[in-house]
Amino acid sequence: MSIIGRVSEQEQLKKLLNSNNAEFLVIYGRRRVGKTFLIKEFFNETFSFYSTGVLSKKAKDELTAFNQSLKKYGSNITSIPKNWFDAFERLQNLIESEIIKPDSRYGKITIFLDELPWMDTVKSDFKAALDFFWNSYLSSKKNILLIVCGSATSWILNNLLNSKGGFYNRVTSKIHLKPFNLYELEKLVNEVNKNSLTKKELIEAYMIFGGIPYYLNLINPNFSLVQNIDNLFFKDGGMLENEFNILFSSLFNNYENHIKIIEALATNQAGLTRNQLLEKTKLSSGQTFTKILDELIECGFIKEYKNYIKAKNVPLYQIIDPFTLFAFNFLVNKKSSMWQYYIDTPSYYSWCGHSFETVCLNHIYEIKKILGIDGIDSLEYSYFDNKKGGAQIDLIIDRKDNVINLCEMKFSNNKYNITDQYKENIINKVETLRNVSKNNKQIVVTFITLNGINKSNSDIVRKEILANELFIQR
Repeated sequence: MSIIGRVSEQEQLKKLLNSNNAEFLVIYGRRRVGKTFLIKEFFNETFSFYSTGVLSKKAKDELTAFNQSLKKYGSNITSIPKNWFDAFERLQNLIESEIIKPDSRYGKITIFLDELPWMDTVKSDFKAALDFFWNSYLSSKKNILLIVCGSATSWILNNLLNSKGGFYNRVTSKIHLKPFNLYELEKLVNEVNKNSLTKKELIEAYMIFGGIPYYLNLINPNFSLVQNIDNLFFKDGGMLENEFNILFSSLFNNYENHIKIIEALATNQAGLTRNQLLEKTKLSSGQTFTKILDELIECGFIKEYKNYIKAKNVPLYQIIDPFTLFAFNFLVNKKSSMWQYYIDTPSYYSWCGHSFETVCLNHIYEIKKILGIDGIDSLEYSYFDNKKGGAQIDLIIDRKDNVINLCEMKFSNNKYNITDQYKENIINKVETLRNVSKNNKQIVVTFITLNGINKSNSDIVRKEILANELFIQR
């Protein structure tokens, strides 16, 4: 299968290959997002040296696996390295002896260490050895491209990207690989399913799987979307039956506290402030809590929106990952063995509304493009008022051309009906926003829906976007 999307990432890889300096690239992102696939496909699996960590907590197992790679690429030493300093010295000897060959197109010696965090077992000397290997040898070789990869995001962030210790300023480039958008999802799913899914079904697939390529590749074209969800998540032995249980533990150390935050946000569609999260989770405030929030943001599970009232500067946190939202609503404490059981229930429609919002919030670029304002600088906010009956605005696009788009995202299988009561609610939001903004900017009520809106009370809407318009190439 060819690489879908990832245009900027491929350009970055080409730039590194054409560099006249030693390069140290870190590629990271959540489990199943396609990190290893991207690197392997881009290089056609023709690395100068490749090795991967193994899911083990024993240093001996990691060193054994690494030695197998050394032998594959020409080492004649059969004994397991004593430690990681010994292991990297053997790799250095292979490079020095020119047994390991540079890339024929670019002249770079490409070293790809996959699942790097697994190599760093407890009480091993891995980090010190890798740091020494880079600083004492690789960094001085202009034809070196070292690529490291891993799903354990907290390890990558703490030990490589945000490190103040041995790896401080060692990394020369990074790629944060993110989930697909709707355009890329359509290309991937229809490549597998031969154009068998409609745009509405693709949006529903995004609401469940998110933009995670591995999950999307599992959709079977011989079954309906509902059947696929049953087979993958609800059937005994389904390929994704335990995926959510593995997801957070694979990404974060002490992931239980990450789960507590996600659980609190999953039941609060409007989002929560930091203080509200602390109250609901019973966690302690401080650097550890801040670090957990940062890690969840970095992985794309939640998003931080600044309150439109800048003086208060109280951010709002919301779940932005569709799969996580789906899992918390239907897979955690599963009440049925069939997805069909949930369809048309109140909990299903509540989830649909929440999940459709996440679709829209993941496609702000596309929303701006459709509105014709993609060339205008803007800031995106949320507004919330904790007072009873206070206004809640999920998305505010505050533009430099003195216009504000007040965005409402509504899911409905039919045309959305704006009732008289809801129209008054929108008017209240507009007036509230006008009062708190303390400026004379024009406020444009913008609706994003699945199937459009009914004519009744539609005069309140100035701009309208249909969800099937969001399939835009970035």
